[in-house]
Amino acid sequence: MTKQQIQQMKDLGISAETLKKQIDSFRKGFPWLEIVAPATPQRGIRVPSSEEIEEDLKYCDDAEISGKCKFVPASGAASRMFKDLFSGLDKAKSGEDISGTPAGRFVENISSFAFYDKALFDGKDSVDTLSRTLSDEGLSYGSKPKGVLKFHKYPDGEVRTAIAEHLVEAQEYMRNPDGTANLVVTISPEHRELFEKALAEVQPEYERRYGVKYNVTFTYQDKATDTVAVDMENQPFLNADGSLLFRPAGHGALIHNLNNLEEELVSIKNIDNVACERMLPVTARYKKVLMGEALRLRDRIFGYIYALDQIASSQIVNPYPSFLQAYEAVQEDVYASDEVQQLCNEIETFLYEELCIEMPLSKDCKERAISLREKLDRPIRVCGMVRNEGEPGGGPFIIREKDGSTSLQILEGAQIDKDNPHSARALASATHFNPVDLVCCLRNSRGEKFNLLDFVDSETGFISRKSSQGKELKALELPGLWNGAMSRWNTIFVEVPLETFNPVKTVLDLLRPAHQA
Repeated sequence: MTKQQIQQMKDLGISAETLKKQIDSFRKGFPWLEIVAPATPQRGIRVPSSEEIEEDLKYCDDAEISGKCKFVPASGAASRMFKDLFSGLDKAKSGEDISGTPAGRFVENISSFAFYDKALFDGKDSVDTLSRTLSDEGLSYGSKPKGVLKFHKYPDGEVRTAIAEHLVEAQEYMRNPDGTANLVVTISPEHRELFEKALAEVQPEYERRYGVKYNVTFTYQDKATDTVAVDMENQPFLNADGSLLFRPAGHGALIHNLNNLEEELVSIKNIDNVACERMLPVTARYKKVLMGEALRLRDRIFGYIYALDQIASSQIVNPYPSFLQAYEAVQEDVYASDEVQQLCNEIETFLYEELCIEMPLSKDCKERAISLREKLDRPIRVCGMVRNEGEPGGGPFIIREKDGSTSLQILEGAQIDKDNPHSARALASATHFNPVDLVCCLRNSRGEKFNLLDFVDSETGFISRKSSQGKELKALELPGLWNGAMSRWNTIFVEVPLETFNPVKTVLDLLRPAHQA
């Protein structure tokens, strides 16, 4: 490596060891995950009855929580949202007829968008309309982040950005007892001024209108989580000046940001998954259902951990620095007692029936107790799942872990070996997909924060094809935030209505009913 490259890595906070591991990942690839079956309502996805929904809502309201917040991934520009418009603009400039194309539909419906400005757009042809939407001479929406784009226009004339709608959502279902609502928004540093301006325009009014005090924190994806790009021969890709090309490593890098949160209960929802306020009652209702499920699961797991720990603590005098050392100090015959074995049987049944965790056989009673304690003592996530109707998103599956146990996981298509007949059948028979609607519990039974980095499966990354300077390259993405980054979490999948999922992946999605007030 050159001195320039060494200094570059030092500035980014990336070690030589990390670089070597990343290049090894390109060369070795990532192993396919072994799919046992798709998670379905028959096994793996809970479909709560109306009575259970009411119980979840009550549990959410009554449970004790050490703070809660809304975590909103919002990094990056909205360039992909306007990909079709850029393509259409090039065609229109060359004289092609774009009617019937996505860009043509956009032009035809320009007055239906919340960002429509009569003075800016009226009487303009296709080229002017597209240019004024995308370029710096107009709205500059081709380079701005989604969070500050105008998504919705209300009958009274109020116009809301995506981040404004997240404020409205937060006060409805993430309000703390003291009247505050905490939001942590991940953004790119260059977009901070735009977000601060968008918040300043609405936050004081919303605090007055809804009787809430917002605490909004912006956080950045750490540059030290960037990954090196390689050429097609798996050698580091060099920029024209001889420096290494590093790229953001996908949303999986945000596990570091999530790990910095102090709150116990965290709701995760993407910046573009918001709807008009008339949809808020169903959105909030089911978000609280997910919270109720998470808190109920938390309390049951804590009860089992307490019962196991009581067995160990009753047999020893001196405190031990870890549960593992305490358990090891207890004689085997204690764990072999009928009382303890009955407890272990109950825990195994709970893990199997509620979390789809099938435990491998243990060689003795002590090992069994220790392995059950380790399985229980993990962060919790409850993931909303919607019926698969062709929308993009990862799917819910039951997979086989390296230790022989099973678990619930969200898999992207790139993680599934479609040449494997069993995996292909499991993918074809999947009934639901993940809309990125999660509730997480981040503290253990002693009230301490989990170190979330301990629960990442580093072998579940992605390799994708990209280009730079006109040359092909391979890019490495870290295990996704709700995929491999949460691989070793205790997980429940819960069916939620499709009405709660209203993403804006392309600008034409804003014409859907959920985005038209």
